Amino acid sequence: MNRLLMPALLPLPRISHRCQPVKQPLLVLLALGLGTVLAGCQAVEDNGREATAAGHAVQQLPVAADTSRAVATAAVDSLRPVALAPVPDLPASLRQEVAALHQQLGPEAQGLRLSVLERACVGYLALRQQGRIQRPGVLAVADMDLPSTEKRLWVLDLREQKVLHHSYVAHGRGSGQLRARRFSNRIKSACTALGFYRTADTYGGKHGLSRRLHGLDPGQNSNALDRYVVLHGADYAGPEYIQRHGQLGYSRGCPALPPEQYRAIIKSVGEGACLLLSGPTLESKWLDGAAAGRQFAARGWR
Repeated sequence: MNRLLMPALLPLPRISHRCQPVKQPLLVLLALGLGTVLAGCQAVEDNGREATAAGHAVQQLPVAADTSRAVATAAVDSLRPVALAPVPDLPASLRQEVAALHQQLGPEAQGLRLSVLERACVGYLALRQQGRIQRPGVLAVADMDLPSTEKRLWVLDLREQKVLHHSYVAHGRGSGQLRARRFSNRIKSACTALGFYRTADTYGGKHGLSRRLHGLDPGQNSNALDRYVVLHGADYAGPEYIQRHGQLGYSRGCPALPPEQYRAIIKSVGEGACLLLSGPTLESKWLDGAAAGRQFAARGWR
């Protein structure tokens, strides 16, 4: 009888209180949260030739004086575009000319905000005065503050005062989803970079006919060549993609164009023309109202 009871009398194993069971779900959530904080715009890794070199550090809004290190974020998270302040020192006569141009462009320019057109025209004239763009009369402007479901790129003939092309244009994957909210000049950010560009030469790339772009705003888009930011066509930048997915797809920072329009647009802008990618955080030395006024008084839109 005693032998049968002996197992019950054996000492119980000691349970250590120094180590508690690991709560795996909590660790996973902490890791995911930390990864999200650290990733930012750099969450998108480079798969192609559109981002290849070292970049810059991060800057929070409001945009500081040193914009060379900016990852600027739009202050308003909605589909309503941010109101833009009038360009300072712009002569009233030139402001009236821009308003008249806006009216003359007709229904195709209805979605082009007057404030965006004003900035584009001022930059075009200031760049012409300094000899930084060589193709007179051609101005391309994209309002990247509009959602990607809207046609937000216009190619204008300023001398004839007409719209040459009106199309969709995609923004970078790092900039946001339906609406671009983050803008960066950083290598491998996959973000759209705001600012004035000069169109350069064409080449045949993985997307077919493409046109290189020179960024003319230091700290805002000056890494365009190193990031391989170019005009090119893409299936994800057309209306059929919107019908299937509810919005355009994303580039690695390039202003990608609809497959049925990209060749005509690339040929129309030509080499040496002015392109503005406009957005709410843009600060540019080319928004010089006084210089634009002098250039227009001397040469008009030429």
